[in-house]
Amino acid sequence: MAPTAARRKATAQKLRRAKTSRRKTTRYWSGRVTKESDALDLESGVFSLQDPKRIAASLKRSAERSRRRKAEPYRSALSMLVFYINRAGRNLSAGRRRTLEQAKTELRRQFGRD
Repeated sequence: MAPTAARRKATAQKLRRAKTSRRKTTRYWSGRVTKESDALDLESGVFSLQDPKRIAASLKRSAERSRRRKAEPYRSALSMLVFYINRAGRNLSAGRRRTLEQAKTELRRQFGRD
């Protein structure tokens, strides 16, 4: 390999490495919030459940059990659900958004806040 070709290859590898390492440190801060938030201790996979009643029940259970939350259980559970919906943004399918919106309604019902 010619010296200039080797140099180009090394430069391309450095650029690729720089892009990937930079991306890992600056992206998805909101994903960390879901896992490590002081709002409440979530059960794993709660937002991937298909049944709105189960999502609401899990959030309610987590909010009532958590000692790390700063607000009342209802407010913490609802804020975490809204945070997840907002975080997903356009990447959320219409069906998934509908399920999560139904979970908000169900959460209000389960806390007696109709």
